[in-house]
Amino acid sequence: MMNKLNELYLKLNSLCIFRSLLSDPVISKLVSYLGCIDSADTSEKISRYSDFVSALYLNNKVSLARYVFGCVSCNENVYVKIIGSGKTGSPTMKKCVDAEIEIMQAVADLTPAELQSAIDWNEFLPLFKVEKIDFATDYAKKIRNISKNGYGIYTKSHVFRIDSNGKLVPVLHPDAVTLSELIGYDREKEIVIKNTKALLDGKSAANILLTGDAGTGKSSTVKAVANEYCKEGLRVIEISKEQLREIPAILDEISENPLKFILFIDDLSFQNDDDNFGALKAILEGSVSAKSSNAVIYATSNRRHLVKEKFSDREGDDVHFNDTVQEKVSLSDRFGIHVYFGKPDKETYLNIVRSLADKRRIKYNIDEFDIAAEKFALEKGSRSARAAKQFVESLR
Repeated sequence: MMNKLNELYLKLNSLCIFRSLLSDPVISKLVSYLGCIDSADTSEKISRYSDFVSALYLNNKVSLARYVFGCVSCNENVYVKIIGSGKTGSPTMKKCVDAEIEIMQAVADLTPAELQSAIDWNEFLPLFKVEKIDFATDYAKKIRNISKNGYGIYTKSHVFRIDSNGKLVPVLHPDAVTLSELIGYDREKEIVIKNTKALLDGKSAANILLTGDAGTGKSSTVKAVANEYCKEGLRVIEISKEQLREIPAILDEISENPLKFILFIDDLSFQNDDDNFGALKAILEGSVSAKSSNAVIYATSNRRHLVKEKFSDREGDDVHFNDTVQEKVSLSDRFGIHVYFGKPDKETYLNIVRSLADKRRIKYNIDEFDIAAEKFALEKGSRSARAAKQFVESLR
């Protein structure tokens, strides 16, 4: 058994395609344990073995096989990048991948008894669950469906944001709103859905600007579409107005990714002298880096014209004043599709409220219910899909 563990230690250190797995918090501690079984004393081996199992538990896993396969299948390496870009890996590289999959299979097949056999200790040591997973078959299936599964960070969620360092990070608990929850606005939703399906099918898709009154479901529509089609390979990257200059770099990064992306800018508007205005204008007009066939921009705004303009702005000494005004008000026209979400009338609002209540199985007297819903909307200041949802939630 010692020879088997020593051999596995050497094989793990020979990893090439999957070499980054040696930095994984669980696998690195396993390697550390395997590397000391011949030289360390009993207390050191107990400590390193327990460190390994503790790391497994801390990652919310008790099955070593399932954890290791998760690491392998999500690993971002040169091989999956080549396959994901639509190219064919060389036979030499494929042979390397196959050999390393066998090594990781051997790691996944380890049992607590095998690992503990190197420790001269008769007391209890922590255990982990043993499962059988066919790495070669399941990994090949993952690769065949890479355009839907993705790889690397894009397997951790279907929604992402940009952190303060300009790095993409997964949103682990995104808004779970569904299309069926968005009552009304069927025509508006269908426009967004149709364009998104075109993106997923590899057809020409347009950037979309969703405007309208607050609380009418603009942002919820984008989020619901993302939730609906995430299993088809759709990912959303949320971008704030202050991060617009990051878009060209993001497009470069994802340009050869097999997944499809919505760059989502919520609640977009600009002040008169906002530097970010020019950044978005350049992107929408189509610089070299912005022409990515697997990405579109969806933006929401409460304003039809995205630049806030005062009457005082119309005074000044600009020689070509009309050209300046036109440039400001025409930014929205640079989106290929413009979808307007109007404020619902009374009957539409009440229909939304009733439908939401029915979905939540709330029993009500329709006359009293309608009066209460209308009163709630008036207290909120206006009727909207958001007010309807808040009213129904208040009843729960």
